[in-house]
Amino acid sequence: MASITKWPVEEQDLLACCGSTKFAKQMAALSPFSNLNHAVDAAREIWFNKVDVCGWIEAFSAHPQIGQSASLSHATETSAQWSKGEQSTAMATATSTTLQELTEWNARYKEKFGFVFLICASGRSTEEILSELKKRYLNRPIVELEIAAQEQMKITELRLAKLFSTKLSTATATEHQSVSVAKANEDRLSMISAHFTSASNSPGKTKPQIPKRNRPPITTHVLDLAKGHPGAGIDVQLEAWVGPEPHPVYLGSNQSGWTLVGSGKTDNDGRSNPLMEIVNAVKPGTYRISFNISKYNPSCFFPFVSIVFQITESQKFEHFHVPLLLSPFGFSTYRGS
Repeated sequence: MASITKWPVEEQDLLACCGSTKFAKQMAALSPFSNLNHAVDAAREIWFNKVDVCGWIEAFSAHPQIGQSASLSHATETSAQWSKGEQSTAMATATSTTLQELTEWNARYKEKFGFVFLICASGRSTEEILSELKKRYLNRPIVELEIAAQEQMKITELRLAKLFSTKLSTATATEHQSVSVAKANEDRLSMISAHFTSASNSPGKTKPQIPKRNRPPITTHVLDLAKGHPGAGIDVQLEAWVGPEPHPVYLGSNQSGWTLVGSGKTDNDGRSNPLMEIVNAVKPGTYRISFNISKYNPSCFFPFVSIVFQITESQKFEHFHVPLLLSPFGFSTYRGS
């Protein structure tokens, strides 16, 4: 009996999911995909590791400002329809006052960062979006660029799920033996949709689905703010706290309580090679990522930087991206995804 085993995807379909032509071409070159998971894994790899900043900006420009309709000159018809659907909750909760305020803040944001405010709007009210816009407006440009890229990936995953769901519905009309494939993609669609929709059910009624990882649960990268490019060739190591105390003490801590999990070096994009194995559930506890800056920039005021963070039991299935934003006389970090 016949069965659906591959999912061919056209470049135009992929442009509707993400407006970067480089992304669409590289995804189309990998088509057909065995299932939705395969496509999402490929999308994440291409978007974060192969598409450059120009490609990110191109994708951002394909989106209308929140509260406005998409122009077909900047987006495909499918993309415009999806944008309208993704903003449906925001539009349903909007008032003339909040729309006006949203327009004003969108203009401020674009003037500061050079691209439209990007957020996965599915299930979000106008007030929620406006609040997030105001908060992110305070970010430095290099930080906001990465956050916007992460939001674009969320939108891309959601749209890939819609695209594959449509293809599945069309295919199953003639191939009834595709039930197992349909179930796999429906599960992924439900999982992604639930991630972007505000929870309305009472807690504890349903057991949350746990996604399988396609990368280690803890990752990092380095951006050199002074030079304006990624920090390449920096030695990195990840350690876990296993000392007698629940957590290391700021002063007088037993430093022997740190155990090496893995080490690596940042590549030309500033991203470290895997620091740990791909595991579905990371062990809760305190972790430390350390960077040897002395070899990269001997004149830097901080020859060695360590970032300590903790993962709770409720967070063990999440992803933790802990980057280092470095300058000669300062550094910062944030919790990415």
